[in-house]
Amino acid sequence: MADVAREAGVSSMTVSRAYRPGSPINAETREAIIAAAERLGYVFDSTAAGLSSRRTGFVAVTIPSINNANFADTVRGLTDGLGDSRLQVLLGYTNYDLEQEERLVRQLLTRRPEAIVLTGGRHTDACRRLLVHAGIPVLETWDAPADPVGSVAGFSNAEAGAMLVRHLVETGRRRIGFLGGDATRDTRGLDRRRGYLAAMAAQGLGAHRLVEAGPPPVSMREGAEAMAALVRRWPDTDAVICVSDLAAFGAVTECQRLGIAVPEQIAICGFGAYELAEVSIPAITTVDPHCYDLGRIAASHILGLLSDPSAAPSITTLQPTLMIRASTSVA
Repeated sequence: MADVAREAGVSSMTVSRAYRPGSPINAETREAIIAAAERLGYVFDSTAAGLSSRRTGFVAVTIPSINNANFADTVRGLTDGLGDSRLQVLLGYTNYDLEQEERLVRQLLTRRPEAIVLTGGRHTDACRRLLVHAGIPVLETWDAPADPVGSVAGFSNAEAGAMLVRHLVETGRRRIGFLGGDATRDTRGLDRRRGYLAAMAAQGLGAHRLVEAGPPPVSMREGAEAMAALVRRWPDTDAVICVSDLAAFGAVTECQRLGIAVPEQIAICGFGAYELAEVSIPAITTVDPHCYDLGRIAASHILGLLSDPSAAPSITTLQPTLMIRASTSVA
């Protein structure tokens, strides 16, 4: 900072002020300082600034998987929504493990984030206590928790599962199976299965055709293997709901290998509105949870709470959209 000050012909304090949003410094001086910093390759030390301002400039975010396009879209929406706020996103990876989430939240809070965003509404008791007493805005997304910690930008995974059952029943399907992940780890997938079970019961249909495809996130290969297991055990199955579009794509390709016509013999649908589902042959019926919008809404809630810490938490519940395609629609 002293080097930049000498280069720009100002004091070190003026350099510091030039990097602070809203500081009383004229545009010409600020531009001269930034130009000097560029020439010297100077990067402002936000950690040092945070010691005096008590602001760290980042929002902590936990996601279950780093290679899932849906979660990536939510993070993209969050980043875009934070926009010109100068807040940056610091990601943590939980691998669908609530104990790992607890450890991660504890570590993230030691770095004093200005807010924290969590994927999902279920946490260990210890993690919930950490969040309740964190003293910063807490936002849960990708879920519609009955007892939220703070703000919410989410949707009902159970309703997504039920929505698919109702669609399949409307097309005349009655013997409907469900391919899911490890129910002890994938809480959102478990909610989709619960929605399936509740909707099947409401229709007076049996809901015993359940196959656990493997640990989350369920891959295309695991979806194919689960589909093979399902038709071996229940060969009269006429429709299958998959926990994700990746699993559904695997199920479609397995049917092709087995000579089972989709959707004429078995209708298949997924979840997530992945690009893969759209380009599949046949294209896969799915549910769009509006991943990007979840991130934008989360950012809006965070910025609102940071600007007015006394404001009440905000709850936004989106309605997922059913996207009917050729995998469930017989021409």
